[in-house]
Amino acid sequence: MALAARVVDITTLGVDAIVNAANEALAPGRGVCGAIHRAAGPELARACAAVGGCPTGDARLTPGFRLPARFVIHAVGPVWRGGGGGEPALLASAYRSALRLAAAHGLRTIAFPAISTGIFGYPLRAATEVAVRTVRDELARCPPVEEVTFACFSGEALQAYHDAGVGG
Repeated sequence: MALAARVVDITTLGVDAIVNAANEALAPGRGVCGAIHRAAGPELARACAAVGGCPTGDARLTPGFRLPARFVIHAVGPVWRGGGGGEPALLASAYRSALRLAAAHGLRTIAFPAISTGIFGYPLRAATEVAVRTVRDELARCPPVEEVTFACFSGEALQAYHDAGVGG
């Protein structure tokens, strides 16, 4: 099992699956979600509409279409409401669900964005701590998944992953 973090455009990664920080409707959004939809082409939005949505804390799989990644795993993290609404558990569940979906499909390499830290407002450092802890714990149960990359949108995000114990 290998964990790495680097500043990179997640839409350029040739991994088995990239994770989309999705909304419950799986509709094209802003931030990383919008970038993934733009790079994948309109087929992704049609595939997401056919899936019919996804509850917070869960994940769904679609083809990657025009992306270098074969698949997109749409993981729905929580909107930050101050931390008292079960946000850490829901965020951890989104990461677990994405990894279990990858393992169920025999995927070996996966890249995650910092789920919920954009327009959903989850504080970056708190989110990266949940992400790293959950991914490490879950990888012990998901033998097919061998390599996880945390695709960082900035140097600040990269530093948060380094501080949470992930190398480059």
